Amino acid sequence: MAEAMCCENGDASMVNDGSHCISKIVDSGGVESKKFYLARTTVFEMLRDRGYQVSDAELSLSLSEFRSVFGEKPELERLRICVSLHSDPNKKVLVIFMGSEPITVKTIREIHCQILTREGLHGLILVLQSKMNHFAQKELTTFPLTAETFPIGDLLVNITKHSGQPKIEVLTTEEKEKLLSEYALEDKQLPYLQEKDSFVRYYGLKKKQVVKITYSRQPVGSFVTYRCII
Repeated sequence: MAEAMCCENGDASMVNDGSHCISKIVDSGGVESKKFYLARTTVFEMLRDRGYQVSDAELSLSLSEFRSVFGEKPELERLRICVSLHSDPNKKVLVIFMGSEPITVKTIREIHCQILTREGLHGLILVLQSKMNHFAQKELTTFPLTAETFPIGDLLVNITKHSGQPKIEVLTTEEKEKLLSEYALEDKQLPYLQEKDSFVRYYGLKKKQVVKITYSRQPVGSFVTYRCII
């Protein structure tokens, strides 16, 4: 999702993915607003790829439009995102952009109190600008929902848009069982991906889920493999 590069002559021409340049090579705006713009856009793309309801308007928002809405120094409260699953609108995920101060147990407990009143919330994502100490990380595991953390630097570029990356498809439970039955396998016999893998984190995958990975290599062609999360 990295910001599109303009053509060598500086014209705002179309780039390979069909989108317009969002700025010239030299950006006259602030670094802080650009950082939040890139990270927030990647989060929206990630949530869409996980099956959440994300509007086209959010995905197509330009940097200049973002700045006109949120300003050069966005208020973190206004950057929050809350969207529902397509398959079950009663299930929602909340995204909170954290400040630059150290994240302590007190910080996490305050967030816990905030989400207690949120009906239907089944997921929480914290976008971090600073380190979270061990005790705060442990406190996060007590939440009655799936809580994830992403350093903001990891969200400045959408890893799935890199031209060299394979196509990832998450199998449903039924598709997984059909695959294992067809080849007379158990899931532990499949090649594996670890939970810390960047693709596993991007898609929010859980243990024992299976993904189909399609590699496209020209001129040789493409091939497919299946991996299980461990």
